[in-house]
Amino acid sequence: MSDKLSHVNNKGEAQMVDVADKDITTREARATASIFMRPETLQKIKDNDFKKGDVLAVARIAGIMAAKQTHHLIPMCHSLNLSKISVDFEYLDNGVKINTFAKLNAQTGVEMEALTAASVAALTVYDMCKAVDRFMKISDVQLLEKKGGKSGHWTNNSL
Repeated sequence: MSDKLSHVNNKGEAQMVDVADKDITTREARATASIFMRPETLQKIKDNDFKKGDVLAVARIAGIMAAKQTHHLIPMCHSLNLSKISVDFEYLDNGVKINTFAKLNAQTGVEMEALTAASVAALTVYDMCKAVDRFMKISDVQLLEKKGGKSGHWTNNSL
């Protein structure tokens, strides 16, 4: 892995990376986020007992929509034609773990799309539940794995 920042030119100015000469390969990324909450809040999610609707269904849609809009949110991201984005949930003892997967065939990776999906899904859970629990905490947003491109397969072994 290079120590040189690719989003900075020789003058130290921000720039979008030119990926025109990169090979088109299948690129995949997995990311995660967690949202912790009071037990009563988690039970209301499980029971689908919120006036705003099904919390996890709305969060899934929000995560998918966010991944598709990542280039509008993060200035140097390329506009990508995603072939797959999934947002899945796992109940924890004190919250919900969000797992995302993004895939495409392109000249640049999909890490930011997977991370954006996880982050926005967590924010949506917060938004849906804040009326009953303002003490929720979003944490552990991180890339779990990436595949494809020149750097190949990378897995977060710190977990």
